[in-house]
Amino acid sequence: MNSIDPSDQRQALCEEISLAYAQKKPLRIVAGNSKPGFRHSLNGDTISVREHSGIIDYAPTELVITARAGTPLQQVEETLRQHRQMLAFEPPHFGSTATLGGTIACGLSGPRRPYTGAARDFVLGTNIINGQGQALSFGGRVMKNVAGYDLSRLMAGALGTLGLLTEISLKVLPRPEAELTLQFDINTETAIKQCNDWAGKSLPLSGTCISDNRLYLRLSGSTSAVQAAHRKLGGEILDSRTFWISLREQTHPFFTSTDKLWRLSVAPATPLLPLDGEWLMEWGGGQRWLKTNADSQQVLRVVTAAGGQATLFDRTSRQRNLQPLEAGLLALHQRVKLSLDPGNILNPGALYADI
Repeated sequence: MNSIDPSDQRQALCEEISLAYAQKKPLRIVAGNSKPGFRHSLNGDTISVREHSGIIDYAPTELVITARAGTPLQQVEETLRQHRQMLAFEPPHFGSTATLGGTIACGLSGPRRPYTGAARDFVLGTNIINGQGQALSFGGRVMKNVAGYDLSRLMAGALGTLGLLTEISLKVLPRPEAELTLQFDINTETAIKQCNDWAGKSLPLSGTCISDNRLYLRLSGSTSAVQAAHRKLGGEILDSRTFWISLREQTHPFFTSTDKLWRLSVAPATPLLPLDGEWLMEWGGGQRWLKTNADSQQVLRVVTAAGGQATLFDRTSRQRNLQPLEAGLLALHQRVKLSLDPGNILNPGALYADI
């Protein structure tokens, strides 16, 4: 239990932001600080939500949980596990200090993402403090809530640039009765086509990975459905207790031997891109990781021509460099930022230098 009343904590955060707004001082929002490499390095005074913690409400029969932003992600997942439920977007932790607020602010999703949905798809409501120190509430704690514009999901992936998250309500799902991972020796191009073919069929898919001319396929669901899919697809059974965690947490050997890493987001059926390097693909081919010595502008040209987006992770500087926005999209982002943070004091530059 927290020794300080949560309402007092929230009021203190409001006052801290209000003072910073009046003084035009930037603030650097932190919680568990487990994902510093997913945003640009920030200047400004630190404001922490780590102590604003605790599960507020959990209704297993309603498949909804509400918790404060500083609540450890491990605590949320353990509470759900006791009722055989889970966060279906399978969020990465990247450390034991990960919090629910940081998870939603980063908007990261794991291997289940294309089959169950992204982090933002499970956000039902949020409470935030805007850049003027005002406490605002969006959405609710029920799945059927259509009142007003859905700003709550806008907070997923905003990296705290639109408001300091204080509470989040999420939809959860039952844990699958059975899981099985199959592996196939198959070249990358054929594996991409196979994943997209299987995605159009009635199969209990929950994860795919293509690496080093091998396809890994996870099946999740009822025991009968998983067994039937295995009989239909064949493949060698893999002991997968740690495999999907290594992908989610980027501890797989592919991720541990490079200073610079590209994340390419493309349509899943996109053919192999003409870029030399080492590849690992997830999400049926929709998320592609690339280790390459190719020039950054070359990578951007190739990915843009394929209708995708590219992000460069620089492990040396621990920064994420997003592909620049088109002028129209940049203007839209700036208008949204201005409406919620008119003084540009909340994590300025965390996403883009101009926001």
